[in-house]
Amino acid sequence: MDILQGRLMRLEVRPAEWTAFNEVMGEKGGCGGCWCMLWRLSRKAWESGAGESNRDAMKALFQDSRVPGLIGWIENEPVGWIQVDERKAFPRLANSRILKPIDDAPVWSIACFFIKKGLRRKGASIPMLRAACDFAAENGATIIEGYPIDTTKERYPSVYAWTGFLGSFRSVGFEEVARRSPTRPIMRKRLMVVTEPGGYRLE
Repeated sequence: MDILQGRLMRLEVRPAEWTAFNEVMGEKGGCGGCWCMLWRLSRKAWESGAGESNRDAMKALFQDSRVPGLIGWIENEPVGWIQVDERKAFPRLANSRILKPIDDAPVWSIACFFIKKGLRRKGASIPMLRAACDFAAENGATIIEGYPIDTTKERYPSVYAWTGFLGSFRSVGFEEVARRSPTRPIMRKRLMVVTEPGGYRLE
């Protein structure tokens, strides 16, 4: 086992808090000053707010006592982020020609990932996906969706695959339910819903 794989085996995923999220995003705010606000804002608001304004908008979610996602930790270092929330929290999805809702089910969405450079394409997204499913179920979700990239390009830049890769979703039990673009499937997984501490039921 190499050192990197040994580190990944120690990855733990916990509800995000602002300081750790800020560290994962780095000075550039994730991908080009997005601060993971792309799906939460209109295109105009998101583009005009690239950088500080988007950062402040995300910080306001944390200050409003929301948990907009999860952070992956290796020992005391935050190394990854996954955004998971009710689909209605991401209004821009509803306006997407490719990713608009396929029905009226009360779905939760995994909107994006951001993994620190050096750990990308190494399997870190798998435990983060599993944790996102558990988190959604604990908050009453019965269905969770993802919008990964399906590409055969071996060198597709990981930093731009911020909705994840198809293989990762398949590996944790997601199934394709729609595809309006050759490379952008909509994936779903039905969840075990928490009914009481230690108890689950399948919806």
